[in-house]
Amino acid sequence: MLMIRLQRVGRKNYAEFRVVVTEKTRAAKSSNYVELVGHYNPHDDSVTVNSERVLYWIQQGAQVSDTVHNLLVSQKVIEGKKKNVLPKKTPIKKAEEAVAPTATKEVEETPASEPAVAVEEK
Repeated sequence: MLMIRLQRVGRKNYAEFRVVVTEKTRAAKSSNYVELVGHYNPHDDSVTVNSERVLYWIQQGAQVSDTVHNLLVSQKVIEGKKKNVLPKKTPIKKAEEAVAPTATKEVEETPASEPAVAVEEK
């Protein structure tokens, strides 16, 4: 099965990525990819993607990794929602909504129907 995924290139501590179509079972670092379809530089957020070739490979049955899926959604090559790529231990934190109280609720005071029972220690 073919995958569209990132291949890390660049020097140490300065990662740059290629967007490649490769066999799923092959290592990402190997240069045995089918086609180079784009580049991604996370330092300046520059993304260059050949959208025609990406759509062609998707039509041919190539699967897209989650990170590349999010890149393609942000570049509007494909439509859809972004996927959570964080580890499952740390789910996405939802923005806390500041809800202003619209009306103050009156607290109903219930009469103490049962008297308090004192517990004796032996």
